[in-house]
Amino acid sequence: MRFDYVVVGAGLAGLTIAERIAGVLDKKVLIIEKRGHIGGTVYDSYNEEGVLIHNYGPHIFHTNDKEVYDYLSRFTKWNDFWHRVLSYVDGNLVPMPITVETVNKLYNLNLSSFEVEDFFKKYAVDIPEVKTSKDVVLCRVGEEIYHKFFENYTKKQWGLDPAEIDTSVISRIPIRTNRDTRYFADRYQGMPRHGYTKMCENMVKNPNIKLLLNTDYKEVIDELEYDALIYTGPTDYFYDYKYGKMAYRSIRFEFETFDCDSYQEAPVVNYPNDYDFTRITEFKKLTWQKHDKTTILKEFPNSDGEPYYPFPTAEYKEQFAKYRAEMEKETKVFFLGRLAEYRYYNMDAVVRSALDLFKEKLAK
Repeated sequence: MRFDYVVVGAGLAGLTIAERIAGVLDKKVLIIEKRGHIGGTVYDSYNEEGVLIHNYGPHIFHTNDKEVYDYLSRFTKWNDFWHRVLSYVDGNLVPMPITVETVNKLYNLNLSSFEVEDFFKKYAVDIPEVKTSKDVVLCRVGEEIYHKFFENYTKKQWGLDPAEIDTSVISRIPIRTNRDTRYFADRYQGMPRHGYTKMCENMVKNPNIKLLLNTDYKEVIDELEYDALIYTGPTDYFYDYKYGKMAYRSIRFEFETFDCDSYQEAPVVNYPNDYDFTRITEFKKLTWQKHDKTTILKEFPNSDGEPYYPFPTAEYKEQFAKYRAEMEKETKVFFLGRLAEYRYYNMDAVVRSALDLFKEKLAK
């Protein structure tokens, strides 16, 4: 069987590149997906009680990239949504990320934006060379806030001390000297009005796109003819673990439904120091769904199961560099996305990467 392109993986990276190939180039595309659904980890569905849940944890779209926002807006309308997170610290629920409001509530103060900047400077640790995620926090807000908000949460999330982790992990979490308690400050933020799965289904409506679900691509790839392959799965698996298996952090999801309208004060509450889970999500507060019951999700990070987060350590970066050298030799294979590139991507960055690959390599 012949296709112009084969795409391995039906997450946002694979769907975006397939939609562009089919729509702009008018080429035939086969998407092969090992799961029984499209959408990858943004997949959402209605549970037995009829509550719309995010099956792989909460996904909130946010971006400053107008081209990405406009592109996805072809496939969905949006509910305006400004994400707010609370963190359970010292028996209190305080805004996260760290802001003026967080400091005032935690320490029973009434600091202004200018005063909280001085507060941070007073406790900041002088670190000549910032090398780790621990360094990032210490040099900005000091030891106490580091221990209260970041140290144990990071240990639960990664199974590692922040001193062992690359600066990129905690650098993604803003620390603000204003009163903006939104988790993200991006210009474009929202939730797909009818869910992520519906958005993804709209992306693959082109008759040039064929889907093959519940299939490991290695079981069928030798029977296919194609001009090029776009691979979005783990690169170590692509190369049969030639340089060893890469480490990923996984998550065990525990869903609970309650016979009440509301479970907690915010869509997401972090638990940096208490309990084994890292956070609780209440989905109705994300989706605006009206329902007399509510479903929550507790997340328990672990080292087994589906690969979600590449390990941000020097050791695994060096290991992946060996695979990267192999990837660069390929002439008919393009590697795309979080797993294939062994790097953390937000949703908008995944789509941006796919759009760039299309424009720079495939459209030419």
